[in-house]
Amino acid sequence: MKRRTILFVMNTQTPDAQIHAAAESAAADNEHLSCLLIDMAPALPMYAFGVPPYGGMNIPTNWGDLVEKAQQAQHARVQDVEKLLAKSNASGDVQSTMCATVDVKHIVARSARVSDVAHLAPNLRDAPEIFNEAASGVLFHSPIGLRLNGAVSQSDERIFVAWDSSKASASAVHAALPALKSAKEVVIACIDPFMSPDRNGQDPGVDVAAWLSHHGCKVTVSQFPSGGLDVAECIHNRATEFGADLIVMGAYGHARMIQSVLGGTTRSMIEQTKLPVLLAH
Repeated sequence: MKRRTILFVMNTQTPDAQIHAAAESAAADNEHLSCLLIDMAPALPMYAFGVPPYGGMNIPTNWGDLVEKAQQAQHARVQDVEKLLAKSNASGDVQSTMCATVDVKHIVARSARVSDVAHLAPNLRDAPEIFNEAASGVLFHSPIGLRLNGAVSQSDERIFVAWDSSKASASAVHAALPALKSAKEVVIACIDPFMSPDRNGQDPGVDVAAWLSHHGCKVTVSQFPSGGLDVAECIHNRATEFGADLIVMGAYGHARMIQSVLGGTTRSMIEQTKLPVLLAH
């Protein structure tokens, strides 16, 4: 009996099929599905007239009607989601909000802090203003992991851990511990490790493998050369060869601003959609 609380972030455009699949999966594993429905508030159109400081701003008279219509649509969608939960016989609840983009991460983080793991609805990739901020809220403002791709609850029999001895990768392993303990096979993968006392140690990955073994995990350690490939591409290729059901890795081990400008392994793994991944910071 797992009894975990799964945070499922969505919007009004999330298809019934995605919500139903999440609810069915949660019900099958006796988990609680906490649905957080987020939409962007209608943009406030303001028109200037005159020349400052003698001019002014004019707000269209139908602004209130636009907001009310959006709120009604969201309320109707909440009722639809509640019906889907009831139909699936899933334990769950639905919270909704309409906000500005800058507030999304804080709203998601507040719910994530009282959940066990967070999932973003697949369709949120089509709404990057929500997707990116929601991911940021989980990774930087909550203690839990973020799972992308794959089912809400799935059998992770083969798990690929991208390990670099960083705080971020350690956070990811801790967040994934329940899945790691139930997996049939776990590989600790070290890509181009630095074998020095102040970096990855003389035997990279052995320390975390020993710790996981104490938990009863079936662990092996592998060191892979990148061969000139990007780390993200190397992780993707090696995990595919391993037949991984899940990749576990730290997110934004370096400064986030640098990775945002240069790309970075985290960004590449978030953007890919073929392999399920659990990230934590």
